[in-house]
Amino acid sequence: MEEKVTQVKLKNGMKVLLKEVHTAPIISSWLWYRVGSRDEPTGKTGISHWTEHMLFKGTKKFPAKILDKSISRDGGRWNAATSRDATHYYETMPAGKFDLALQLESDRMKNSAFNAKDVASERTVIISEREGSENEPLFQLSEAVQQTAFRVHPYHHEVIGDKADLQTITRDDLYEHYRRYYVPNNAVLSVAGDFDTKPMVSRIRELFEPIPKGAVPLRLARPEPEQKGEARFTIEGSGETTFIQAAYRYPNATHADFFPLQVFDSILGGMSGLSTKTSRLYRALVDKEFAIEVSGWAEPTVDPHLYRITLIKHPRRKNEEVIAAMDAEIRKLQDAPPPADELKRAVKQARAVFVYGNESITSQAFWMGYAEMFASYEWYTTYLDSLAKITPQDVQRVARQYFQPSSRVIGIYQPKGS
Repeated sequence: MEEKVTQVKLKNGMKVLLKEVHTAPIISSWLWYRVGSRDEPTGKTGISHWTEHMLFKGTKKFPAKILDKSISRDGGRWNAATSRDATHYYETMPAGKFDLALQLESDRMKNSAFNAKDVASERTVIISEREGSENEPLFQLSEAVQQTAFRVHPYHHEVIGDKADLQTITRDDLYEHYRRYYVPNNAVLSVAGDFDTKPMVSRIRELFEPIPKGAVPLRLARPEPEQKGEARFTIEGSGETTFIQAAYRYPNATHADFFPLQVFDSILGGMSGLSTKTSRLYRALVDKEFAIEVSGWAEPTVDPHLYRITLIKHPRRKNEEVIAAMDAEIRKLQDAPPPADELKRAVKQARAVFVYGNESITSQAFWMGYAEMFASYEWYTTYLDSLAKITPQDVQRVARQYFQPSSRVIGIYQPKGS
């Protein structure tokens, strides 16, 4: 995958990736910080996501309401998100108005105020968000699966955090978290769009290089012990739908088996959540009325995480029937490698998903920084080549190694009274 990207390291340690794309008069920038829910100890869960919210409360130079109106008036859009491994902030603006985005991000990297009144109001907002999610059966089930799969590693908790912690985290806790992780040497800025590289580098240096580097934040190192057999549980709740989720141990993004498992995912479930009618699970479970819907999903992460298969059970089937049908499809890939034509189709599908997700300028800027959070930019540029090397035997091997019942968690959401 050919890319013309300029990589620059500022004197304060911040990494910058720049890609000129002159197809439209817009520029998209993404500022990434290496901090997410995996960096949160017990008692402070959800603090990374909460800190992200606080950076929209403005600074002395850019009060929140004025800033939001300025971006909208200039025809731009902006947002942010927190994941397990990282937090990012982005702006996509008309090229002639883009300097506002750089000014904003350089200012709030060092000057966010964390006003006590704003902290209090945001506590209410985030707790309400948490309580709203708790009304959703799939959130309840996914959280319970996550907590069962990880007893030691900080992937144990959801990004939004535990309600008990959201009620007790203080303003000083949030500000200390911000000052520890929001330093230039813990950040990556990725920019793509209609600009000339040399003046863009100069402007980025002018705005960001005066910000002092900080101590390199230590990341929590709590490896999850090996699972000693299958774990199953059932939770009950309202509604009329039974959900089943099976979670298998999955290697991190830099592991040699990550790409064979991407192809396995494409064959079995339809490529990370995009269940297609040609996938094996769809044909075996939906077409034969074991399930109403089925999907497989995994994400690239810093540490080993999970591959989840999520099913909506057909009302005429029993839970064990559905699980047995799922297991039968997995065993087929363990007993025999996929035919060459099926492998070719799966690789083509995985390539299409990747290429389609990189068409827009915003997506290109996203991927440059995102890959740096769990691997490197080279991981991104060699993605398609890595897929092309996968053989049927590779798929069979990873199916056998990672998809054993002894290392999985199965959770069932059972409506009360059903």
